[in-house]
Amino acid sequence: MRVTTPSSDLLAAAQRGLVEATYAETAAERYVDAHLSALRSAAAILAARAQPTKSRTRLRSVWSVLPSIAPECAEWAEFFAASAAKRSAAEAGLSVVSQREADDLLRDAEIFHDQVCTMLHIDRQQSLPATG
Repeated sequence: MRVTTPSSDLLAAAQRGLVEATYAETAAERYVDAHLSALRSAAAILAARAQPTKSRTRLRSVWSVLPSIAPECAEWAEFFAASAAKRSAAEAGLSVVSQREADDLLRDAEIFHDQVCTMLHIDRQQSLPATG
């Protein structure tokens, strides 16, 4: 029996997103799926490491919070934050993403996912969605 945690659930969702991105029909879909997968991988880190606070604070993006929780991911946070506007434009149906950009983002999201699995001591195989 597989024991799940919020982090492992998020990594499984990220893995599903990577698979969806791999088989996406358009560059825009691939880009969006890859970016959302990276977002879920980052959320897994926050779920594992962030300490809840009682004070009300303004909402912040995962990418702006990640460097304070996991300084080793600051460059990733900056990279994916920079691609968020393009993801939003692609989601809106604008033709802003080339096939090359989508493929590159998918590759980067896969690398990031693997690094998050390593950081959280979760075997990538365990992040695969359960079947059957």
